Amino acid sequence: MKISFIGGGNMGCALISGLLKNGAKAANIHVVEPDPEKRSHIESEYKVRTFGDMSPESVYCDAILLAVKPQQLSVVASRLAPMLTDQLVISIAAGVLSNDLSKWLNSYGRIVRVMPNTPAQVSMGVSALYALPQVDSSGRAIAANILSSVGSTVWLEQEDKMDAFTALCGSGPAYVFYFLEAMIEAAIEMGFERNDAKTMVLDTFSGSIRLASESADEAKILREKVTSKGGTTERAILSMEIHGVKQHIVQAIFAARDRSREMGIELGKTAC
Repeated sequence: MKISFIGGGNMGCALISGLLKNGAKAANIHVVEPDPEKRSHIESEYKVRTFGDMSPESVYCDAILLAVKPQQLSVVASRLAPMLTDQLVISIAAGVLSNDLSKWLNSYGRIVRVMPNTPAQVSMGVSALYALPQVDSSGRAIAANILSSVGSTVWLEQEDKMDAFTALCGSGPAYVFYFLEAMIEAAIEMGFERNDAKTMVLDTFSGSIRLASESADEAKILREKVTSKGGTTERAILSMEIHGVKQHIVQAIFAARDRSREMGIELGKTAC
């Protein structure tokens, strides 16, 4: 399978790295990246062929992965459209609706929209995929194969669920980092050195995630098992409940979903 990446940013490079680790041949990967420094780094790091601009040769492949900023996608798509034959087009541009991308590609239909998240950079991401009706089982398999190289995948049958996935998983790492930030700050205020605080908190998180992954119990049950009556954990949880922490987290995720919907509408109005 030959794959062309349009854009050589962090997520594109994470996917290239994942593909190579999973047996893809560097000779079958092309990268279009206008920035000469990035292009040089990509060639050196991954041994793939790079191009400074799009051309029929650069997109002679089975799948084209659009890894550019959402605000750039309409212009990139309008330039790409005349070069399309039957390639599968995969977009990881956040917020851009499949039908809008299809419009910018002159009504091209072999499109899969994907929302990955940043843990893909360490091959532990989760990606949601949505395919337009013109994408056959072979096309869906190609998209799933590419994204599974950097983590797990989930197919969405309704595109509007992409907004909820974006709020939960696309933005989700930031929520985790936010909580980590708070715990590290608390540890430092209680007298621990920053490096020790970071190690303690990260190990607590990673151990808890592994326990939750390997346990048959729901998160609520696991939390209750740690919360002894009259103990320290109960005091902390009661403080969070009094301040509505859980409620505010839920509200924040809904706010992120609503913003994702708004962005889709705004980006759809972008003129080529």
